[in-house]
Amino acid sequence: MRKTLFTIGYEGLSPDRLHAALKAADVAVLADVRAVANSRKRGFSKGALKAGLTEAGLGYEHFRGLGTPKSGREAARAHDAGLMRRIYCEEVLDTADGGLALDALAELAAERPVCLLCFERDPARCHRRVLAERLAPRGFDTVDLYGDFL
Repeated sequence: MRKTLFTIGYEGLSPDRLHAALKAADVAVLADVRAVANSRKRGFSKGALKAGLTEAGLGYEHFRGLGTPKSGREAARAHDAGLMRRIYCEEVLDTADGGLALDALAELAAERPVCLLCFERDPARCHRRVLAERLAPRGFDTVDLYGDFL
C-alpha cells in the first residue's frame, strides 16, 4: 500500500495559511528540511514555527541533515535547478549521513502523514522534489500543497 508524502514551500504564506493547508491535507507532522531553520519571515524560524505548529495541534521535526548546502541554495536562487540537484545529491543524499537522515524521514512518513517544508514555493526548483523522488521507490506518492490547498 502506497503512502502519501506532502511538500510545501512557505514563500508567500503566513503561519495561519500554512497551518490551514496542513490541516486540510490531514498532515500530522511538518518535516522541516532546511539546513538552516532560520527565516527573516515572521513565524518561520525554528522556535516560532515549532511553537505555532504545536499550538495548532501539529507535530514538528527538523531534518537538518536533509537540508541543501549553501552552494546548492545559491544555485537555486540563481534558478539553476540542475546544479542545485547535482550539489544536493552529491553533498547530501549520496553520503552515509544523508542516507541515514532519509531513512529516518521515511520511517516517520510511514507511521504518520508528513509534509516536507522549505522556503521555495515551486517544488520543481526545490530539493523537496529530489527527496520525494528518492522516497517514491519506498512506496510514497507525493502531493505538493499549493493551489487548491492555499
